[in-house]
Amino acid sequence: MNKKVVIEKYSNVTPQILNNDKVKNVEKRILIGSKLEAPNFVMRLFTVKKDGHSPKHSHSWEHEVFIVKGKAEVYNGEEYVEAEEGTFVFVPPNVEHQFKNVGDGDLQFICVIPNSADEE
Repeated sequence: MNKKVVIEKYSNVTPQILNNDKVKNVEKRILIGSKLEAPNFVMRLFTVKKDGHSPKHSHSWEHEVFIVKGKAEVYNGEEYVEAEEGTFVFVPPNVEHQFKNVGDGDLQFICVIPNSADEE
């Protein structure tokens, strides 16, 4: 197990580019996860380019999300609600959700999930 504090710039983490029929113009960076031997959580940084979006989906784990930059519409299982820089979003397990960039620039958000839910 890792026995030291790790301090790193997010820009040093190579993004995974997600762009297909369900996801549009999204970059995903796994900041903290199994590579750092984090035992409980995965911290990811998503950058959604203008007019991009995550997939509309649900799963059995929760998300803790913090909007770092930009403006989003978040699907909450029933409707889209606006969220902007400085807003946090809690997504309970099994609730359909989606993040859309509705701002003029990039949307960036940090998303924390259980480490058992995501593969690096």
